[in-house]
Amino acid sequence: MPSTDQPRFLRTIGLRDGAPTAGYPYALPAVRGLDRLVFAGVTVFAGDNGTGKSTIIEALAVACGFNAEGGGRNLRFETQATHSELWRHLELRWTKRPSWGWFLRAETFYGMASHIANDDGLRPLREIFPELHARSHGQSFLELIDSRFMDQGLYLMDEPESALSIQGQLQLLRIIHDAVGAGAQFVVATHSPLLMSLPGALIYELSDDGIARADYDDVRAVALWRAFLAAPARMLDRLLAETDPDDDREADADPADER
Repeated sequence: MPSTDQPRFLRTIGLRDGAPTAGYPYALPAVRGLDRLVFAGVTVFAGDNGTGKSTIIEALAVACGFNAEGGGRNLRFETQATHSELWRHLELRWTKRPSWGWFLRAETFYGMASHIANDDGLRPLREIFPELHARSHGQSFLELIDSRFMDQGLYLMDEPESALSIQGQLQLLRIIHDAVGAGAQFVVATHSPLLMSLPGALIYELSDDGIARADYDDVRAVALWRAFLAAPARMLDRLLAETDPDDDREADADPADER
């Protein structure tokens, strides 16, 4: 297993002095917690919806020079400007700057594939990926990753599991494993316990309390999946049971606590 604990390129990020403290996304606890966040060969952002995973990795991508909706440094397109100005307030520290990299986000993959297909200035990419829309989302996703995520690059991914089956996620893990062994660095925002499981990955869990390092076994998503797979009927009975409308105790309970 190649070592994932040494950052090939990006070492730390933090908020610059004078960054805003109010309003979105600066009021998010995880954003407020960006105090010299250390990176490894593979760094994972885990956490529930709304905790800031995609916001932070998007800002990091733009600060690294990538397009906010995905692509490399020379792939520029925009379907709708929705990214925040957080990137302007990030301070990045490098071991060295990569000569190559890519930002891949499942949410905007269709728009990126359409841009490659329709922009005559991207003929070289179109020759590599002639049929991104002629294949399933997951197939196209993995084809692009396998072709563009090569050694000596910095690669950021936002929730790639949304395009992939479990077999596809296993294939992605192998691609990451091989690329890291060849000198690549990855930052991945994900809900997938499978993608979090790469040995040696540095995991940060985002929550209402901020952002903190976490062991794989302590990540809430991992605990929830384990609890469900160990006793799906019991968890579903508890989750779907009728409750008194005036008694929210059952609805508010965390099913992972019952194991």
